[in-house]
Amino acid sequence: MAVVIADAGPLIGIARIGYLCLLQQLYAAVLIPPRIAEELRLSGNRPGAKAIGHAIHAGWIEIAEVTSRQNIPLLDVLVDAGEAEAIRLALEHQADLLIIDDRKGRKAAKSHGIRIIGTGGVLIAAKQAGLIENVAPLLETLAAVGYRLSPELCKRILELANES
Repeated sequence: MAVVIADAGPLIGIARIGYLCLLQQLYAAVLIPPRIAEELRLSGNRPGAKAIGHAIHAGWIEIAEVTSRQNIPLLDVLVDAGEAEAIRLALEHQADLLIIDDRKGRKAAKSHGIRIIGTGGVLIAAKQAGLIENVAPLLETLAAVGYRLSPELCKRILELANES
């Protein structure tokens, strides 16, 4: 099973629809940097925040310090501070995947050789592992709770999940 680093957005989205447990079932370890933990803490009373807090308290989402402050040119200019820290953590831990939806963050991660997956990719992996039957209802629920995935991306996710 893979060790993954997670950005705040996908964690919040998956937690808001009640499926945060998929991450625990799919991955050996889910790590987040302190800045992402702070973003999640600041989301306090928002839907999904309590489930994320419980996962951190239970230890299956782990806050991991970024110990190397290697200079990555323009990283802090191109993406927000949390995404930059997640990318640094992924490099430092040689993570199998970085779970990130932000387009600029994905591009920056790819440019540093980091394998990425988004919220849709997590749902596809869950379907392939037999943890969920269909991706489409969960994409609809994500949209209903205000999680933004473009119609084009949703179409592509459904194609990859063999649900188009």
